[in-house]
Amino acid sequence: MFDGLSQKLTGILDRLKGRGALSTNDVNEAMREVRRALLEADVALDVVRAFIDRASARAVGQDVLRSVTPGQMVVKIVHDELVATLGGEGAVIDLEATPPVAIMMVGLQGSGKTTTTAKIAKRLAERQKKKILMASLDVRRPAAQEQLRILGAQIGIDTLPVIAGQLPVAITERALTAARLGGYDVVMLDTAGRTTLDEEMMVEAANVARAANPHEILLVADSLTGQDAVNTARAFSARVSLTGIVLTRADGDGRGGAALSMRAVTGKPIKLLGVGEKLDELEDFHPSRVANRILGMGDIVGLVEKAAENIDAEKAAAMARRMQKGEFSLDDLGQQLHQMMKIGGMSGVLGMLPGMAKMKNQLSAAQLDDKVLKRQIAVISSMTPEERRRPDKILNFSRKKRIARGAGASLEDINKVLKMHRGMADMMKQMGKQGRGGMAGALGGLFGIGGGGAPPMPSPEDIAAFEKQAKAGLPKGFSPPGGMPGLGGSTLNNSPFARPGLPGLGGFPVPPKKK
Repeated sequence: MFDGLSQKLTGILDRLKGRGALSTNDVNEAMREVRRALLEADVALDVVRAFIDRASARAVGQDVLRSVTPGQMVVKIVHDELVATLGGEGAVIDLEATPPVAIMMVGLQGSGKTTTTAKIAKRLAERQKKKILMASLDVRRPAAQEQLRILGAQIGIDTLPVIAGQLPVAITERALTAARLGGYDVVMLDTAGRTTLDEEMMVEAANVARAANPHEILLVADSLTGQDAVNTARAFSARVSLTGIVLTRADGDGRGGAALSMRAVTGKPIKLLGVGEKLDELEDFHPSRVANRILGMGDIVGLVEKAAENIDAEKAAAMARRMQKGEFSLDDLGQQLHQMMKIGGMSGVLGMLPGMAKMKNQLSAAQLDDKVLKRQIAVISSMTPEERRRPDKILNFSRKKRIARGAGASLEDINKVLKMHRGMADMMKQMGKQGRGGMAGALGGLFGIGGGGAPPMPSPEDIAAFEKQAKAGLPKGFSPPGGMPGLGGSTLNNSPFARPGLPGLGGFPVPPKKK
């Protein structure tokens, strides 16, 4: 969602960082370009004016202009103002109230309100072990109540039985009564929407709010609608007491202006981001991390959290023990590929690494997409268990032809997977001889094998060095480095990827070349 804005801002600020000294005119010119970039990203005009006024007042101060690194100071000021505009501290859904806690969902039709209701219910049930009841108050849209029932069945969440002809306020009262009698912790109320704002919808939302007295009223807004989302937020905020915002389709190609504007316009925090259609594709909104991504600084913490959430600890621990012995089978490679897909695929992982915004064109040219991962997963899945354990058996043409036919792939794809596995297996043998270093040590440490503890987070110096390498761009004739699974590339010691990896990311360290 923030790709366009990120490219513009990083380009503007990089020019400042490259200068040894800055004048007031330099800063003012940069702020004019930042202003233009924000307006092009569909940020509300009054929000842009306030942002630029605050940033300019700080950036032309003597402490900045006379500092040793004035360009870096301006970058920090822009970063701080982005964080402030996005809300400062992150906010979560508040359940600190007497059960059953009512959560009311509002928004326009088509914003993803019903799906988001199910996503939040699933998240609260899995992470906070809450017993949840969902109720659809949408009596206008055909099959809206049936849609929520089906979603509830998919995720194992109870839904209020439908009584034909019952009106929204009566459904609300029945849902609250059922939640109290059934011992539910949370009752989620999915209200009706319209294709556009109208008085009838607002009156209905206000009536439901009075009947339910909800602890949370969350506005679901489509981030692709830009300024319309801001207008929707302003209208709902005037009629019901919003407590937070959920932005959907954050994985789309919207310009990001809605996220930057809505917090400033309504004063309400953005609490969650919908990052996909699947019911587990919902993320907490962290202003500082979003600001980091916009300015090309990546989100290492978010990447670690996502890896920790999606990686099977027992499987990773078993793999680490095999790696320590220098063993690496095609089953292990397949697990690495699956784990990469779980945490967002190549695009998701690379988008959270520092400096990647500046290299988007080169990465696109290198065709680093998830189709490659899926194809290679299909190749490995088409092998027999014995072939995955002993790849040396896949040397004759008939076996390769059978695997290619089963995977819908070519013989060239089979050879690429085998070649990649050989390279990574050789690396594992070298790492096994070196003891607990490298990826084996990282996996073992993360899951407590041998009492190693969790691997250290990258320091600011590490990230700075990483960005310095990223600035140089990808090497000529780029092929994916570091033995990253699914890419079939070589291991490049001078690449920003060639660093110890997280479990499941396949970012294996490259052994030093022998002199």
